[in-house]
Amino acid sequence: MKTRRFGRTGLQISELVFGGGWVGGILIHQDEDTKRRAIRTALDGGINWIDTAADYGQGQSELAIGALLADLAPAERPSLSTKVRLDLESNEDYASQIRRSLEVSLERLRMDRVALFQLHNPIALATGGGWIAVEEVLRDGGVADQLITLKDEGLVDHVGFTALGEAPSCIRVIDSGKVDTAQVYYNLLNPSAGRASLGGLEVQDFTGLIAACTRNDVGVMNIRTFAAGVLATDARHGREIPITTEDDLDDEVRRAHAVIAALGDGHGTRAQTAIRFSLAHPGVSCVVVGLAELSHLEEAIAAAEKGPLPASALAALEPVWEANFGL
Repeated sequence: MKTRRFGRTGLQISELVFGGGWVGGILIHQDEDTKRRAIRTALDGGINWIDTAADYGQGQSELAIGALLADLAPAERPSLSTKVRLDLESNEDYASQIRRSLEVSLERLRMDRVALFQLHNPIALATGGGWIAVEEVLRDGGVADQLITLKDEGLVDHVGFTALGEAPSCIRVIDSGKVDTAQVYYNLLNPSAGRASLGGLEVQDFTGLIAACTRNDVGVMNIRTFAAGVLATDARHGREIPITTEDDLDDEVRRAHAVIAALGDGHGTRAQTAIRFSLAHPGVSCVVVGLAELSHLEEAIAAAEKGPLPASALAALEPVWEANFGL
């Protein structure tokens, strides 16, 4: 599998990253043998990174990764990234929450450091509803500085954040110089993060995010390339959890059918087409792929081998987006 430069980290990250999240959930919902075969398939396919979080399955994902990687020789183990979600209503200060979360994550992962530690909360102008105010992230001694302290102590190699919430606030974090990476929502149903304007799209506005990352040499981890599975299949698993304002599942399905009709079936399966779309953006360092079954992983690896979507396919999408998918 090809690798790409992961922004200012200087690392070479595989084009696909194994996602340990709830929606795909292979490390949470499957049996031990399937989990073990999934990790083995990923490594054999050239994937060199696993992304997880403390709250994926209430720690189940991290526990599974720790147990599975313990059986591997150190040289064979992939890089790991995890995340902290702050309880914004807790009396415990942010610095303490961040350190405690990392300590628990390291214990679950059976490691003494991780390659990347990320803030999981969406960012906005004001704190509320689980979203944290950008000033709390960027102020002296704030969240970003607390993450950097852990890096200075050698507990993490790099720090980043999930660029959800309000795009202008996320761009302020990217422009601050305090983060090395960002997880960015970008897919066929909402490509705004990779665009300069929405045009005819009526979706949550993430315009300029990838450009800001490129400008600041911040590595981009593309998340939700399947839009919680809607782009990959018409089968529903009950874990289609929205993380943007596009929270009407029926509308998301209609959007998916519109882009599928425009692209046809000449670019692989639906899931492969979605991955190849993400890989076509030069600002994307890697695509975090959530997986429910072993076959999905094999399908994703084959998609990366096919390479990015051609320019002709990308051009065919423009009229669909300009018409807002015909909705």
